[in-house]
Amino acid sequence: MAMSQEKLQILNMVKEGKITVDEGLKLLEALDETDKNKLDTADRAVKCLRIRVLDPEDDTRVNVTLPVSLLKMGLKFASKLSPEMKEANLNDLDIEEILAAVDSGQIGKIVEVDSNDGTKVEVIVE
Repeated sequence: MAMSQEKLQILNMVKEGKITVDEGLKLLEALDETDKNKLDTADRAVKCLRIRVLDPEDDTRVNVTLPVSLLKMGLKFASKLSPEMKEANLNDLDIEEILAAVDSGQIGKIVEVDSNDGTKVEVIVE
């Protein structure tokens, strides 16, 4: 198994007496935690967020799929610029709830909005 350059550098610092064994261990543990977070992020990047909007008034259909990595920017962008999303009354609190659901690993439909004018919005994590 190949050892990362950072780990070798930490071990060399311990060997040369620049840091103590305990300090080296803490640094190695921090590196392992960083590597674990990178893997978790890679797993999340595989997921996609689908936003569907149907306006029966003029038969407008919107079907947008975004990688989860673009979720925050995409939701804020869509809610500010898309008339259909504005009419669905998605606010910042709703966006934070969507982000929390995605971060918790939830899959499937996480938001469904039916407005009084018949506009329907669905947010699905795939």
